[in-house]
Amino acid sequence: MATQFSVNDGTPWKARFFTIWGGQALSILGSQLVQFALIWHLTVSTGSATVLATASLVGMLPGVVLGPLVGTLVDRWIMLLADSLIALVTLGLAVLFALDAAAIWHIYAVMFIRSLAGAFHGNAMTASTSLLVPVEELTRVQGLNQMLSGGLNVIAAPLGALLLELLPLQGILLIDVFTALTAILPLVFIQIPQPERMAQNKTRATVWQDFRAGFRYMLGWPGLLIIGLMTVGINFTIIPAFSLLPLLVRDHFGGGALELGWMESAMGVGIIGGGVLLGVWGGFKRRIATSMLGLAGLGAGTLLLALAPAGALPLAIGGTLLVGVMNSLTMGPFMAVIQSSVEPDMQARIFSLMGSIGGGMAPLGLLIAGPVADRAGLHTWFLLGGVLCVLMGLAGLFIPTVMNIEAKGNVAPEHLRPEAEPAA
Repeated sequence: MATQFSVNDGTPWKARFFTIWGGQALSILGSQLVQFALIWHLTVSTGSATVLATASLVGMLPGVVLGPLVGTLVDRWIMLLADSLIALVTLGLAVLFALDAAAIWHIYAVMFIRSLAGAFHGNAMTASTSLLVPVEELTRVQGLNQMLSGGLNVIAAPLGALLLELLPLQGILLIDVFTALTAILPLVFIQIPQPERMAQNKTRATVWQDFRAGFRYMLGWPGLLIIGLMTVGINFTIIPAFSLLPLLVRDHFGGGALELGWMESAMGVGIIGGGVLLGVWGGFKRRIATSMLGLAGLGAGTLLLALAPAGALPLAIGGTLLVGVMNSLTMGPFMAVIQSSVEPDMQARIFSLMGSIGGGMAPLGLLIAGPVADRAGLHTWFLLGGVLCVLMGLAGLFIPTVMNIEAKGNVAPEHLRPEAEPAA
């Protein structure tokens, strides 16, 4: 039976947590509406792939750079300051749009600051969950988080498109300011317990040691190294390609914000559907085979989107739906493979390493994809990503070190395991 976890004043944990959680959920919805609206504004006003890629880049960099460094910060005041900063800069941008004085660099700056504050806020909220929720209830709460994420992926884009038909851009920005306030107010009154903090120099040393140990471990395991290189290829091509989706919808398919909304919603539905399919079916006995076929399918969906004729928008929406389904079939089994094949004390290091390297490749791809698309055509990067994913997925099925990664005894050499890592 769940215990009624409480902090200081005896308030039940559910009242504390879900008051904060509800405000955060509304704030996330507001943020996604603003992201959709700003990207569509840049699409219509500039028609430039480089501008869209740059917008994605400035919105991604703070999380990539700061994510590993702020993961230990658990403080409601950090969350308060982050939410307040987001609301303040969003309000400022709304004023600029109302005065017809907003420039592209203003939008870039606001996207960067929102991402910067979000990097601190997101990590603090994730870490705070385990301090507010009883251990026996964490699985249910994580399930709610997944439902929230999936639901927002489905409804945010169509709702954003609808609001663009009804409101000026500054109106949508003001909605986000209001939703930010729903996240701020609970944090003013509800305390979050603080964990014991490690010494700062120890934390920095641990981050570097974990990165180095994970890198040596992966280099010594060919199958794991190949999969790691595949994640690099995915992040380098697929993320930049889909940052150009608004332009593809407008310039190739002749659609508007509503059509873009349906396309992004289809991907969200696909991700949820793929997760349900995986939960019911379970995948092939060799989980890595499911992941490799999923990767090939993800590439096929991207190619379907890239090759769909101008008058075949429903076919393109089907392509994004397929990408969503195959994304779940790729990532779900892949996570299970790592969890079942890599020693428990190395798993966090491997996930962190892959996240850092893969996350770093996406900005690099964005730097290249925008100018390439402006010169060679919007379809170029979609074709590149689709072909690469199909080839990687099919090739993986014929590489023994990849297909046997789950085999008993197929592990990294003894001298590359963490206990052999030399002292810093």
